Amino acid sequence: MSDKKAKKTKIIEPRVLKGFRDSLPAQEIPKRKIINKLETLFSTHGFVPIDTPALEYTEVLLGKGGGETDKQIFSFQDNGKREVALRFDLTVPFARFLAAHYNEVALPFKRYHINKVWRGEKPQKGRFREFYQCDFDIVGADNAEADFEILSMMNTSFSKLGIQNYTFCVAHRGLFNAFLKHLDVIDESGEILRCVDKLRKIGEEEVKKQLVDITGSSEKADSILSYITKIDGESFLETVERLSALAGNEIEHSQRIKDIYSYLLASGIESHFTFDPSITRGLDYYTGIVYETFLDDLPSFGSVCSGGRYNNLASLYTKQELPGVGSSIGLDRLLSALEELDNNVIGTSSSSDVVVFNEDAKTYAYGNKIAAALREQGLRVDHYLIKKKLNQQFKYAETNQIPFGIIIRENDEENNTFTLKNLNTRNNEDNLKVEDAVKLIKQGI
Repeated sequence: MSDKKAKKTKIIEPRVLKGFRDSLPAQEIPKRKIINKLETLFSTHGFVPIDTPALEYTEVLLGKGGGETDKQIFSFQDNGKREVALRFDLTVPFARFLAAHYNEVALPFKRYHINKVWRGEKPQKGRFREFYQCDFDIVGADNAEADFEILSMMNTSFSKLGIQNYTFCVAHRGLFNAFLKHLDVIDESGEILRCVDKLRKIGEEEVKKQLVDITGSSEKADSILSYITKIDGESFLETVERLSALAGNEIEHSQRIKDIYSYLLASGIESHFTFDPSITRGLDYYTGIVYETFLDDLPSFGSVCSGGRYNNLASLYTKQELPGVGSSIGLDRLLSALEELDNNVIGTSSSSDVVVFNEDAKTYAYGNKIAAALREQGLRVDHYLIKKKLNQQFKYAETNQIPFGIIIRENDEENNTFTLKNLNTRNNEDNLKVEDAVKLIKQGI
């Protein structure tokens, strides 16, 4: 009877939705290493962690993303007939969070938030519908100092992660809007900035075509293209001066940019920053400085870190003025780019530093004692749980990229020793004490 039932049981295909994916240890371990490094960095600069729900009321998320982003939101009606949606970024929920907890935080408020977001965009290389973002923001300070601190944190983050050859492309939405006002197309600014934001994806010719449709003028389209075109050899400040002149000698926003750049110079990190007027960011909520980050060795991959200043974002939820500036590292995109470059900046994906092999049930307790002692010295130690032949346990270690193994031989417990095997070279070190093994393992990893 049970056999017949078994035959009738339908096996469900273990598939995942398009644009979603499982994350194996080989992908998850490097990601967690990045997250741990960034969390440590943020905390040393006074940033504190927060969390918000993955699911929000749809009306909370709509209205500030703008156009394309609103179309990408995963929204539905829940069992209580409520209109709800999955967060598409960590910034809009942060604005709602601030409005709800304004009296519980001290301003300026520095936060970081590392978690998943969801977007119904077309999956492609390095882009998924479910992915991790790492956001860090400063709210309650509208000045060059706060803008600079976020830029400095971006640079420090990439440096601490061991990433080389990257460029932060900076622009200013306020200056761009001043130019559009001078051109008498400010009413179409939203459509224009979203069109310009696609420049790297669709090319100049298609952007011009769309700009003509938006402005109704080929001449104005050419003027916008002239504004957003970066001139080779032009310095950061020369670009700012040229754009200020195109915007009718605008002063307020260009001066903010100059102040920020003076701090970059004073910190000696200005070489990683360039002023690129084609950077507009397609989200409606940006009001000031904006930026995107490109890996110099993989420029076609797209931005792996972006953000800007948003002084009016919280106005949907509160009358309190809460100017903010922040940045977001796309962790999955960054890892995909580094993988493509074969840039192993995070190290191996080993599950442990060392594994204690298990050949005899009589030595299990002693092996557990060794594992505990090694863990106390800061090592990641696995203890194999099944009695199997050593070559089978070696295969386990190889699959998990574990570099060292501990073999317990006869009389080892009596002498308080063991054998350390380098699983890469296959060399053995016999009759070791814990302190000696710790030195060899740490040297090897």
